[in-house]
Amino acid sequence: MANLNNALQALRAERNRAQLHVEKLDQAISVIESLNSLGTSGNATQPKRIISAASRRKMALAQKARWARVGKEIKPVVVTAKTSSSAAKRTMSASARRKIAAAQKARWAKVRAEKKKAA
Repeated sequence: MANLNNALQALRAERNRAQLHVEKLDQAISVIESLNSLGTSGNATQPKRIISAASRRKMALAQKARWARVGKEIKPVVVTAKTSSSAAKRTMSASARRKIAAAQKARWAKVRAEKKKAA
């Protein structure tokens, strides 16, 4: 009988150590998950919500209807006179573009030269 009692006590002690070990592992897992912003592990097992194509179509139509309602409420701004600067598109001559391109190439050459000196 003494051997059975000793064995029972040893098994209970081992179970308690195992429970403590499992609790420590759970705490470590929760700390790592909170650092990794994964949340709790229970949320990871939930399946992703699946929406049928018909339901997505209905949702899209409803959203379009809501935006159409909002669009009707907004009054359009009436512009009476246009300025000459907004009516005409400004173009740049070929010579002006060449000058700008040459200046930009010179700037980049200077940057590369300074970088080469530093290295």
